[in-house]
Amino acid sequence: MLSYRLTSVRLAVVYFLWALQGGPSFCQGQRHQQSVSFGFNNGWSPWRSWSPCSQTCGGGVSVRTRQCLSREDAGELCQGSPRQYRVCSTQDCPPGSTDFRHLQCAAYNNKNVLGNYQYQWVPFQTGHSECDLTCLAKGQNFYYNFGRVLDGTKCHTDSDGVCISGHCLQVGCDLLLGSREKTDICGVCGGKNASCRHHHSVYTTERPPSGLFEYNEVTMIPAGATHIKVTDNSKNYLALRNGNFHYVINGDWSINWPGVYSVAGTKVLYRRSADNQESFEATGPTEENLYVMVLFTEQNSGIEYEYWLPNDHYNDHYRNRSPLLPKHPEATTSSHEVSTTQPAPRTSKVVLWKPAVPINPHPQPRLQRENAETNDILEDPRLGKCGKCKKVQGRQNKIKQYCEKDFVFRGKVISKKTVGHETRYEVQVILTYKNNFPIVRREYVWVPNLCDCPNLLEKREYVLMAQRHVNFEHTLNRILLDSASFVRPYRPKEEKLLRGLDKECAKHRYQVRKKFQT
Repeated sequence: MLSYRLTSVRLAVVYFLWALQGGPSFCQGQRHQQSVSFGFNNGWSPWRSWSPCSQTCGGGVSVRTRQCLSREDAGELCQGSPRQYRVCSTQDCPPGSTDFRHLQCAAYNNKNVLGNYQYQWVPFQTGHSECDLTCLAKGQNFYYNFGRVLDGTKCHTDSDGVCISGHCLQVGCDLLLGSREKTDICGVCGGKNASCRHHHSVYTTERPPSGLFEYNEVTMIPAGATHIKVTDNSKNYLALRNGNFHYVINGDWSINWPGVYSVAGTKVLYRRSADNQESFEATGPTEENLYVMVLFTEQNSGIEYEYWLPNDHYNDHYRNRSPLLPKHPEATTSSHEVSTTQPAPRTSKVVLWKPAVPINPHPQPRLQRENAETNDILEDPRLGKCGKCKKVQGRQNKIKQYCEKDFVFRGKVISKKTVGHETRYEVQVILTYKNNFPIVRREYVWVPNLCDCPNLLEKREYVLMAQRHVNFEHTLNRILLDSASFVRPYRPKEEKLLRGLDKECAKHRYQVRKKFQT
């Protein structure tokens, strides 16, 4: 009888495992392999279907679950989570819709809180716990914590993170919460940057003979481009046209406010700072061609632009283009009659003066004038004419430069770029010893040669003695470091020597005046 019961138990266990494995297997080897692959280390049941989305718009969450079938008494628990969350209903809510966090606070309106008091509540995020439902009493100077927010609430208004069980989970590109999958530079979720190519260029064309206040095409950015960036550091004005040649940012001699614009199926971030740094940035991909334009008010110091294109788009776009073929004139200068502009984040915009008669001052080219007046500027190294770099030697020469230069400062080199026939360093200004003109924490320092004279290395700190450079038309204002300027790697000893040079300048000026009088 005992033998019969044991046999019955064994048959029941075998039948249970057979049912979990999905049916019979007539091959002994396969039966063993299935038993091992199921095992008891990761014995999860299949995922159940996704639950309904927690919201109908604005980004909610859906959850699905699975059951652990491993033997807990054997200490072999399942690896992983029994729940999985994903983002759903990501489309924007209609204008005027109430925010999800706002709804949760409003649920406590006119209810007794803190005794018999009743208030109207609005969201208030203190920054300490982003997944707490903290609400501010309207008309009062206090807030109250009602506990956790509901699952599916955004951690912040401008964040991709979502609160689940009081924790902020980031959203992967596969829309799964807590996922580490990221979109690569090509826009492919989980990609390896292998399906697209990078294009980078600098627009260095001088201001055309037609003069000021003319729009000229910088480049055409093809449809499908991702991670677009256009930057300019001058008093000129960038503008952007869509595939229908309508202006969508700036244009028609008017300047929109900086902000985010919906263009070509993506969001374009337009920046313009008080120190004339201007840029367009877009993640993409774009749904149509974009045309970057520039309105000249001074000579062009170089407009950088870059983007990524899918391999097939890149090949189609650049296969038939030859650098020897000139652009069609109509492709480089826009018509004055094109003036359609999409709504801006702010209703106001700056209107530029539109001249009734084209201005044509016919100034001399900037590079020619610098080369004519400055003997220190070296030739283009591509012509093989770079000589040996000069180095300021001796205390008297150091005093001379300290007293005569407009800027003496300690700076850290952030980046280095070649712009036309010049070298541009982006420098973080750490400490100024002397500045005859205003200087900000981040400056571009220009070297009017490509010979690495002086040669500044990225991430290194230097003491620089530079001069203010204003061109003949008084439209260009920048910091210039020529090949004979004083440049030294920063050392504490160098700083001590500089501190005592101010008192030497009066003596230096006296000697200069005496020299001219004689």
